[in-house]
Amino acid sequence: MAAVMIGVDPHKASHTAVAIGAAEEPLGQLRVRASAAQAERLVAWAAPWPERTWAVEGAGGLGYLLAQQLVAAGELVLDVQPKLGARVRLLTAGDTNKNDPNDARSVAVAALRSAARREVSADDHAAVLKVWSKRHRDLGRTRTQIACRLHAVLCELTPGGFSKEITAAQATRVLAAVQPAGAVGTARCELAAEFLVDLRRIDAQMRDTRKRLNAAVKASGTTVTEIFGVGPVIAAIVIGCVVDASRFASRDHFASYNGTAPIEVSSGNRKIHRLSRRGNRRLNHAIHMAAVTQIRHRHSDGRAYYDRKLAEGKTSKEALRSLKRRVSDAIFARLQADVRRAAAAPAIEGPGGQPGNDSVASAAGLHPSAGTSEKSLPGPAAHDVTSGRPPHSPGRSRQPSSVPDRSRCQAHSA
Repeated sequence: MAAVMIGVDPHKASHTAVAIGAAEEPLGQLRVRASAAQAERLVAWAAPWPERTWAVEGAGGLGYLLAQQLVAAGELVLDVQPKLGARVRLLTAGDTNKNDPNDARSVAVAALRSAARREVSADDHAAVLKVWSKRHRDLGRTRTQIACRLHAVLCELTPGGFSKEITAAQATRVLAAVQPAGAVGTARCELAAEFLVDLRRIDAQMRDTRKRLNAAVKASGTTVTEIFGVGPVIAAIVIGCVVDASRFASRDHFASYNGTAPIEVSSGNRKIHRLSRRGNRRLNHAIHMAAVTQIRHRHSDGRAYYDRKLAEGKTSKEALRSLKRRVSDAIFARLQADVRRAAAAPAIEGPGGQPGNDSVASAAGLHPSAGTSEKSLPGPAAHDVTSGRPPHSPGRSRQPSSVPDRSRCQAHSA
């Protein structure tokens, strides 16, 4: 580790940097305005310390641009989560007033003490997938909001409203049958028509975003889509969140990162595991959608695994958690296979280091070792559960191409 650690507290209008030595003694500080020359000014200020490392708070959020600029300048940059800096401030004795210099120093101390440091790297093709998957998620939320408002207006125009999930074509037929009475009814019909226009616009944008996602996932060459229930949308979320699968030492570390591994809360002779609410919730939701998709298709091996867990006495939620962990292990195996194939064939490497298909990759035997109700128990080989081709329907090898509708999956939420 470098002799000098420089902590950076980024903000929208300015960035504050504080340099500390190996003994955590302050060496200097600088505040720069957010501008095109921000990275250049920081590098020039840090020139007296050639052996330096930068620690940026939230390098994937507010400090993203600055961190990428420093990496492009050839600097070594670490990503420090905001909660780590907050813990340093809490545990530090003496004056712990919260201001930008103190925050920057706390970030530097956290990076200096942390055993697991995450180095910031230049963006690759995974960033493209993350951008379009986030766009798809935002459009989905907007569509749900517009559909709910359209439902509310229809309840004021027709008895009982519209009880099912509404589409633009269905809303058009409903509005065509409405005979408004008076100025109030006319105004509500006009409002419903505007919501209908918004709904059509969002649907068109979502179709365009799915096309972009399909192209981006295909360009990555990932084999994650070969898992049953993992379409381009889920694959984009997974790759965008994981970025580099080699940073996880094992499938257990990956499961802990995505929240499918339970938390141990044992004490004395009592060994207890509870549901984890930690981890990357976006990645956890993608795994949840893949598991729910497998459960919905009765011909899938994921559904057979789920039914077997129910027969063993587990509740529906416990069986779903077991299946989610099994899907997590299968995804990790595919990601690791992609990394190995990219390392073995750098000449034909695809965008972002994601190679082409690998028919050898398998998730056989991927199940946790502990036999709690929230961990997968030994069963058939995991490649049966996650295969893209159901065993009972040889001709049905098509996978779901997108995340299932959110409104129909709430009952299965883990």
